[in-house]
Amino acid sequence: MLKRKMYNTLLKWKKEKKNECLLIKGARQVGKTYLVREFGKNEYESFVEINFQEQKSLKVIFDGDKTAEEIYKRMTANIPNIKLIPHKTLIFLDEIQKCAGARTALKFLAEDNRYDVIASGSLLGLSYGKDDDRDVEPIESIPVGYEKAVTMYSLDFEEFLWSYGYTDETIAYLKSFYTSKEKVPSAIHDRFENLLREYLVVGGMPEVVANYVKFKDFTKVQEIQDKILASYADDISQHAKGVEKAKVRKCYDSIPRQLAKENKKFKYSEVENKATARKFGDSIQWLRDANMAYVCYNTTTPILPLNAYEKDNEFKLYITDTGLLLALFGFATKQALLNGNLKGFAKGGIFENFVAETLIKNGYTLHYYKPNDSLELEFIIEKDGEIIPIEVKAGNTPTKSLDSFIEEFTPSIAIKLISGNIGLTDKKFTIPHFLAMFI
Repeated sequence: MLKRKMYNTLLKWKKEKKNECLLIKGARQVGKTYLVREFGKNEYESFVEINFQEQKSLKVIFDGDKTAEEIYKRMTANIPNIKLIPHKTLIFLDEIQKCAGARTALKFLAEDNRYDVIASGSLLGLSYGKDDDRDVEPIESIPVGYEKAVTMYSLDFEEFLWSYGYTDETIAYLKSFYTSKEKVPSAIHDRFENLLREYLVVGGMPEVVANYVKFKDFTKVQEIQDKILASYADDISQHAKGVEKAKVRKCYDSIPRQLAKENKKFKYSEVENKATARKFGDSIQWLRDANMAYVCYNTTTPILPLNAYEKDNEFKLYITDTGLLLALFGFATKQALLNGNLKGFAKGGIFENFVAETLIKNGYTLHYYKPNDSLELEFIIEKDGEIIPIEVKAGNTPTKSLDSFIEEFTPSIAIKLISGNIGLTDKKFTIPHFLAMFI
């Protein structure tokens, strides 16, 4: 089993919860179902799983009276040999979007509190009416206050290192350089630069990582990634409504092209000639709600709160797993990146995508700052009550935009991510890309 940070989130919920169910959101195939199964088997005396996509007949459990007493009675009537042990049983309701009654019932199961309940499903971010799947049912009542929602992502770089066998002690040793701002010894630096390039190519989808760790075969990596991308295309065709199907697909397919340009601002004209936000705006929102793309907005003013100063017509889109981005670019691009031969704007787009993904997984929201045509900071984040600028370089070139930001806004620290080593000049903190996980 791959070690996942979300497991600790589940443990914390189990220990601290008070009359609430857990709802796990996230893109398809990031490992939600597998993780909950392992959690249920390891941490409880009994585990009950209902998958509403595979076991449609069990929807009857949540028909009619929604009291916990009636629901559990119908469970015992419809699931042979079920074992329900008060306070020692985990009930897992998977693909819950296929059973509206189960989602409504979470309130009553949480109030009853005899058994722990976790729910999960695919594309839960899509609001009803924006999902064309006929099996997705309208929710009578969302159990506000009785469900805790968390989002699960693909493996981050630290989890990738765990899969490789690196210990928490090794990662803490790496972090000590970030904290002390001292240079990383060259042999260690080179090793983790190489590991980061592998992570960029492999990405964090659990099936891909598990296969790569076992076989170290980049051809197999591409095959599995292609299968995942095909399943995403199927999701679009099944869940996007009507004419949105083609438009969502066009927007998603355009992301690699847009990230391979010098100006990475999303342009509707790159999706389709003379296209506008009026035609494709809903498609962008669909990709965001489906956890298939991250949106990063430009801001008019780099002060708190950043979301108050977003320019909703100026944004970038990033693929939610950098390995899938590389798969979309193709095997030759992967080969060039691994061998250190990749050049051009696509290389910068790949590293930007990695940093965007890392920031999201670390709990930040995405914004960038482009006050004019000559200055642009790839990211600005809200951290410790202030705005921290982040400039991302594929190599180690001058930082005109970062220098200008420091001079105008005097942040306590400004971060420059490069392929080189650690350095500190006044407020400018330069770090290698592989230390981005500690931001």
